[in-house]
Amino acid sequence: MRQTGFVYHDDFLLHNTGPGHPERPDRLRHLIAHLKTTAILSDLVALPACPAEWSWIEAVHPRSYIERILGCRSASRKSACNADLYFLDSDTVVSEHSFEVACLAAGSVVAACDAVMNGEIRNAFCAVRPPGHHAERARAMGFCLFNNVAIGARYLQAQHQLNRVCIIDWDVHHGNGTQDIFYRDGSVLYISIHQYPLYPGTGKKSETGEAEGEGATLNFPCPPGCGDKEYLDIFENEIAPAVGRFQPEFLLISAGFDAHRDRPVGQYESDRGWLCRDDGDDGCAGKSKLRGTVGFGFGRRVQFRRAGPQRRGASAKAEQVKHL
Repeated sequence: MRQTGFVYHDDFLLHNTGPGHPERPDRLRHLIAHLKTTAILSDLVALPACPAEWSWIEAVHPRSYIERILGCRSASRKSACNADLYFLDSDTVVSEHSFEVACLAAGSVVAACDAVMNGEIRNAFCAVRPPGHHAERARAMGFCLFNNVAIGARYLQAQHQLNRVCIIDWDVHHGNGTQDIFYRDGSVLYISIHQYPLYPGTGKKSETGEAEGEGATLNFPCPPGCGDKEYLDIFENEIAPAVGRFQPEFLLISAGFDAHRDRPVGQYESDRGWLCRDDGDDGCAGKSKLRGTVGFGFGRRVQFRRAGPQRRGASAKAEQVKHL
């Protein structure tokens, strides 16, 4: 029985970020092509992608922010964006179809969560864009418009009445947006392992949450040059025990692929081969009432800036994530 769901839609390619932009449609084109070449898609359960309702997005982002991305002065769904590129900051772009595609990305995560919770699949992977983990409550940045993983977490809590959701973020960059959204919330455990120092400059070990969220944010900043040994040590000795203590009912993974050693944006020496390890112990999951897992690439997940090993590294990591 196939147990892993897969969410993808060709409309994700409509989010136009302009020529030469690192977060461009090619990253998904090459990923899908690789999965077809290796016949992995036949092992996955295709899940439908559908736009997220505004109410689910508003659980994370204020309506005024959503309307700004939409490009309208009212709450209507008619987009005022034109074919020209509009830069929200130096590298975060909104174009003609960006709002609709961002809603589709968030909705895909919601659909995957539903499929897991309804028992259709055991876990899922969402190949979506634009990414999300840098998007704060009311600020777009780092290529991100809506915080997909945060929307998924809030949806699980509201729609499926889950009390404890864990988010693990292994992108090479710190997920400042996800941290910002849950920093004062003890019902969501946010864990990030990332290179530091590096964009966006957040994610220090001392950043552990505030008020009711104190202790529910765990950052593991790693210096350049870290490899599989260092990663595995942190996961086995710090992350797994922390998740076990939290006892999550659902695990969301911001599976950024740019920590791979073939990605030039970071300076890691990891190929994440340990993701495929099967020693009969699922670590934290076996110690909790875990009901499902959804992983998806956030941040600069598959940025194909040039041919060669970068593409192989990103595609290989997608294969590894399938086995979680």
